[in-house]
Amino acid sequence: MSTPETQSSPEKLAEAVLLPGFAGTTAPDWLRRRIAGGLGGVVLFGRNVVDDEQVAALTAQLRGERDGVVVGIDEEGGDVTRLDVNTGSFVPGPLALGAADDPELTTAVAAALGERLAACGVTLNLAPCADLTLAAEDPIIGVRAFGSDPAKASPHVAAYVTGLQKYGVAACAKHFPGHGAATEDSHVALPVLPRTVEELHAIELVPFAAAIRAGVRSVMSGHLVVAAWGDEPATLNRTALTDVLRGELGFTGAVITDALEMGAVSGAYGRHDGLGRSAVRALAAGADALCLGGAAFEAEHLDACVTAIVAAVAAGELPLERLAEAASRTAGLGTDPAPAQVGPVDRRLGLEAARKALRVHGEPRLAGPPLVVDVQTDPTIAAGPMPWGLGAHLAELVPGTRALTVTPDDADVVLEAAPGFRSVVVVTREAHRHPRVRALLTALSGLDFIRVETGVPGPGGGDDHGPRIDTFSGSYVSLRAAAEYLA
Repeated sequence: MSTPETQSSPEKLAEAVLLPGFAGTTAPDWLRRRIAGGLGGVVLFGRNVVDDEQVAALTAQLRGERDGVVVGIDEEGGDVTRLDVNTGSFVPGPLALGAADDPELTTAVAAALGERLAACGVTLNLAPCADLTLAAEDPIIGVRAFGSDPAKASPHVAAYVTGLQKYGVAACAKHFPGHGAATEDSHVALPVLPRTVEELHAIELVPFAAAIRAGVRSVMSGHLVVAAWGDEPATLNRTALTDVLRGELGFTGAVITDALEMGAVSGAYGRHDGLGRSAVRALAAGADALCLGGAAFEAEHLDACVTAIVAAVAAGELPLERLAEAASRTAGLGTDPAPAQVGPVDRRLGLEAARKALRVHGEPRLAGPPLVVDVQTDPTIAAGPMPWGLGAHLAELVPGTRALTVTPDDADVVLEAAPGFRSVVVVTREAHRHPRVRALLTALSGLDFIRVETGVPGPGGGDDHGPRIDTFSGSYVSLRAAAEYLA
C-alpha cells in the first residue's frame, strides 16, 4: 500500500533522515539549500554556539528555510554542555543529580534546561544518558550517567525525560543498549560489551525501559557489540534495534544513530563499506535518523549517503517503506517547541542541586586563604574543552587565594608554591583513571591538603589522601557549590 511518504522520491526520503553537523555560528549556504530541499535537520555543537541569543537567531535562520526542520543539540548539562561551552554548565550533570537522589529535583532541573532549549529554538536534545557507570576504567560515560545501580538510576532517567519534554523538546535516551560496562571509547574503537542477554535485561536495559515508560520520544543507538546479537554494533544490528528495542521493550519513537563517522563504525565498517554503506545498514537495521558530523561536515559527505541510500532502494536491499517510515519518524522530531523567551541564565536551581549533591569526607576546612591547585587532564571527546577549575571561584570568595593550574607532572611547582599557605586544595577529575594524577597526589601527601574530586570518585572513593569533597560534576554550579562550602 502506498502512503504520502512512499510517494516521495527515494532521493527526498534519503535527505529527510540525515542530521549533519556543520561549522560556524550561522548556517552556511550549502546547508540552507539542503534544508530548503528537505534535509531532515542538524545537530548543534559547541562550535556553533556563542550565547542563547545567537543560537535562537541561528535556529530561526534554519526554520526560515523550512518549517519543521529538526534542530538537535548534544546538551547533557554538567561536563557535556554546548549552550555553556564558554562558561561551564548552569546545571550539574547526571551523576550529581543521582547523588542528590531527588527525582523531583531532577525533573525540575531538566525542565529548566528544556525551557531554555525551547527558547533557543531547539527541537531535540540528545540527552539523557540512560547508561550506567559500571566499569572503573570506562573512558567515556563516567559522570554522564545517573549512577551504577539500575534501580536507583532509572527514576532519574524517567524524571529527566519528563522534565525536558515539558516544553516540547524531544528527549533522547542514549546509548542503547548501554555504554557503561565498555572499557573502550566508541569514538575511536569498537567496544564489545562483556554481557549476556540476561545480564543486559537485568542491568543495562532497565533505565531504557524506564525512559520508554516515561514517553521518551527518541532513543540513540550505541556503537556497541553484544556477542549474543552478532558481530555488528547495535547501530547496524537488526536484533538490537528491531527485535529488542522495538519488539521486547516496545519503543515506538525515533531511533537516532550515534555519529556514523565515529571510530567504532567508520573504523570497523566505514573503510570497507564507506560512510554511505553504514547509513544503509543502519536504516535496514531499524534506525530512523542518521547523525553525521560530530566533526565539521561538508555537503559532499551528505551526497555520498544519499547516493548509497538511493542505490540500496533501487537494488531492493532497503525497502522504500522502511526508508519512508524512517523519514516520517525523523520529521516527528521537528515539532516546534513551546514558546519561550530567551533571557538571562538563572543558576539558582542548578546551584541548589549541586549543593545537595556534594559528599564530604573528613573535615575539609580552610585554615586561611588557600593555594588552589587545579590539576588539568584532557577532557573526554564527548565533553570537549570547556572552563573547569575551582581556583577562580575560591579566589572570588576568599581574598588572598592563589589559583594554580598544573599538569600531573608539576609536583615540584606545587611544592614550591605551597609553603606560603596554611591550606592547600587540590582539584582532580577522575584521579583513579590517571596514574600520573595519582602519582602527583602521592608526591603531595606531605602537604596535608584537601582534595576536591569533580568526576567519578573511583573504586572505594578514590585514593585516600585526607579530607575530600566529591562534586560528581565539573559544571560551573558544582564547582561553585564546592567553593561555597570551603569558604
